[in-house]
Amino acid sequence: MSQELQVLQERVVELEIKASYTDDLLEQLNLTIYRQQQLLDRLVEELRELRRQVPEGASGGPRNLRDELPPHY
Repeated sequence: MSQELQVLQERVVELEIKASYTDDLLEQLNLTIYRQQQLLDRLVEELRELRRQVPEGASGGPRNLRDELPPHY
């Protein structure tokens, strides 16, 4: 019986260790998702701001090729 009890205790300890690592991993993943959501929220807000800055008729209209030249020309 003592041998069986020791084997069971070792298995319980191993499971507790695995559960602890799993908890840590889950916490790290949750933090990563939280940070990514914050970044997405900021990017969406920046996109909205950029859309507000662009005049309504500016998209799709003819463009002057001189505007496309790099500033050093």
